[in-house]
Amino acid sequence: MLPILERWALKQGVSLRGDQLLEAFAEIETQVEHEEPSLLYPEVLRNTMRKIAEKTGAPRDEEAEDELAKSIGDWPAFPDSGEALRSLQQHYKLAILSNVDRAPFAQSNQRLAVDFDLIVTAEDVGSYKPELRNFEALLLRLAELGAANNRVLHVAQSLYHDHVPAKQLGLATVWINRRHAKAGRGATVQPNVAVTPDCEYPSMRAFAEAVELAFRSDW
Repeated sequence: MLPILERWALKQGVSLRGDQLLEAFAEIETQVEHEEPSLLYPEVLRNTMRKIAEKTGAPRDEEAEDELAKSIGDWPAFPDSGEALRSLQQHYKLAILSNVDRAPFAQSNQRLAVDFDLIVTAEDVGSYKPELRNFEALLLRLAELGAANNRVLHVAQSLYHDHVPAKQLGLATVWINRRHAKAGRGATVQPNVAVTPDCEYPSMRAFAEAVELAFRSDW
């Protein structure tokens, strides 16, 4: 995503770079998802790109809008995610609550190579995280699989999209704080309420290793 945004900024003479672009993207994407929750994610991206241009005073660039909208399935997972998830699946059922549509998620999951026990997408629910209805839909499906809420551990990076609503519903959470050594927010927005995850790790690998160590120690 960032290379597309940076190419657009250079082409249009917009001075934003790196984290500045990611933060602008996060702010506007969140606004679009809130205002138009029924949009499929490619259209969210088109509208986000258009509104970034409006905000920065750049002309509309439909080519950049199309490129960003079609790029979802090509977004790389973090390099440790697949291995960590497969390690965790030795001990737990894995469910994912995704803020994209079914088709691009399936494409992305080919690289992760993880056979999730349950997949719930924004397309399935008709809205985007951090809406509580997305989490309620997930919990309903998990209950059908025999998992009560007090047996659910929500693991995520975004405080805004994940930890705030998960905590509002009383879930235990683990924060994957991939920006622990970096300034700025990256491609997520700052939550407008305080939230305290139950645990924090700098990566999925670190979390999976801690879980594995606990099982080996009969924790």
